[in-house]
Amino acid sequence: MTLYSKIIGTGSYLPEKRVTNQDLADQLAAKGIETSDEWIVSRSGISARHFAEPEQKSSDLAVNAAKKALEMAGLEPNDIDLIVLASSTPDFFGSFPSTACIVQKKLGMTNNSAAVDVQAVCSGFVYAVSTADAFIRAGVHKNVLVIGAEVFSRILNFDDRTTCVLFGDGAGAIVLSASEEPGILATKLHADGRHSDILSVPGSVDGGAVAGSAFLYMDGPAVFKLAVSVLEKVAHEALDKANMTSDQIDWLIPHQANIRIMNSTAKKLGLPAEKMVVTVDQHGNTSAASIPLALDVAVRDGRIKKGQHIMMEGVGGGFTWGAVLARF
Repeated sequence: MTLYSKIIGTGSYLPEKRVTNQDLADQLAAKGIETSDEWIVSRSGISARHFAEPEQKSSDLAVNAAKKALEMAGLEPNDIDLIVLASSTPDFFGSFPSTACIVQKKLGMTNNSAAVDVQAVCSGFVYAVSTADAFIRAGVHKNVLVIGAEVFSRILNFDDRTTCVLFGDGAGAIVLSASEEPGILATKLHADGRHSDILSVPGSVDGGAVAGSAFLYMDGPAVFKLAVSVLEKVAHEALDKANMTSDQIDWLIPHQANIRIMNSTAKKLGLPAEKMVVTVDQHGNTSAASIPLALDVAVRDGRIKKGQHIMMEGVGGGFTWGAVLARF
């Protein structure tokens, strides 16, 4: 019997605090920094984003998304035998204990299932799905909770209008389960560390203090150029592995970073705009959470239906990129 992994549940969560472009413009104006709704929308397609409250951590957002995914899947927390969580904003300095372990605790799991964090920045969810899929296909795990969760508002420099207006907080989750029916059809991952300096948080902990900067740094033009060059290629690589062509894609769910990058990718794949799921306008760039957030939105509003083919792909710091082709 051939074993596959299949998505049987999706969930997402956004913090209650919604921040519009005008809200940010007013906040920055108090510092003498000029921006506007028109400026932000024209460069990114973003109109609003959500910010977590000071007491909320990535694990809190992740738990809310996970509970919804488990409910859709018809599973209890202890039915999960592996948690793979993607985040660039973990609960703790040094990334330990892992945020996945904290989520396990907050879900009340007592079955000693495995739990691990994955770090590939905005490609994190694609990396996490690929990892979970490999474990299930190998027969090692049966039900895997895959989560992307971020509180990027904690690492934004609100003196830099080119980055602080782009990102938001949120979490998305899926349950991947072993199945005789094909679900994840193909995955493809890449990284090129030669570009590690174009998107980073260039700081570290030394003697209990931050050495360097704890704020996100991004070379926007360099990231844009690299993103548009690799997303089409990796999508075709995944399609080739599954012996499929782009006209068989029902829904494209790219990392929700910038509407111009997203539109360019769809156009290169020969897909009309109406086949692309877009949430960046209301969520901003939620890094590893953006793809599962968009997936859950489209599943719950009825756009994505059973049997349809979904292409999920992302790019992130590292520089990392990857794609997952799935039959829902």
